[in-house]
Amino acid sequence: MKIQKRIKVAYSVGKIKILSKISSRLAADELFELFCTPFLETQNVKSEIFKKYQPLSLTFQNKIVYGYSCGAGKKTALILHGFSSCSHKFDNYVDDLISEGYKVLAFDAPAHGKSEGKTINALEYRDMILNIIKEFGSPDAYICHSFGGLAVMLAHELIEHNEKTKIVLIAPATETTSAINQAFRLASLKSINLKNALYKKIEIVSGYSPEWFSIRRAIKNVKASILWLHDEFDKITPAHDAKKVQEDNPPNVEFVFTQGLGHGRIYKNKLVQKRIIDFLK
Repeated sequence: MKIQKRIKVAYSVGKIKILSKISSRLAADELFELFCTPFLETQNVKSEIFKKYQPLSLTFQNKIVYGYSCGAGKKTALILHGFSSCSHKFDNYVDDLISEGYKVLAFDAPAHGKSEGKTINALEYRDMILNIIKEFGSPDAYICHSFGGLAVMLAHELIEHNEKTKIVLIAPATETTSAINQAFRLASLKSINLKNALYKKIEIVSGYSPEWFSIRRAIKNVKASILWLHDEFDKITPAHDAKKVQEDNPPNVEFVFTQGLGHGRIYKNKLVQKRIIDFLK
């Protein structure tokens, strides 16, 4: 995280702590805004691979979302990046997917990469996916990292699909409640009233409790064939949440656990990439 962003986050956390002593509701409003604001500046990220292909754009909630269409295969794969990331970080997948007969679609979510906006939440990311499907048709495969994994699972609760659809979940954001608990620990926020106010804020904004934003819950409604890759030492999306889903023994999911790749390196690993491409063949 750049120093300017560190300062901004530290300022917001300090403001939240002060507000929590005055009003849990006001503090929760500020905390929710912080949760929905990407931490990294990715607008200037460039990729030589994407430069070779067709730029795309679509209007979503009065914002322009930018992306790329790569190749001309009969099958389509949609790449969905994580929070504070962008599609360019998955450029190493493009050539391999094209070689396997895929056309590759990759979009920067609102507030990420080149796309417009300042904030994003899970329902907005889900709805962006639904808009892409409406505009370009249903992909045959999805490669999703972190926050993109939660969004794609929420989307598949609403769209027609079957076991022929393939979804790759790479270190997905499995439980929103875990993300909230981790954020409270990192920011040294200990107020139960603040956490309760944040839960209420999420329900007001979305119509759902934080527990609803759960891949473990959503996966029961998804028929697609799923490859789930997660690192044992992931500090962002904890592996124990993934293992709870594994204990449920969903018949359409194959789990692969790595060691030492963490949250950000896992999708860049050559062996992981090969395993994903083999799954999508």
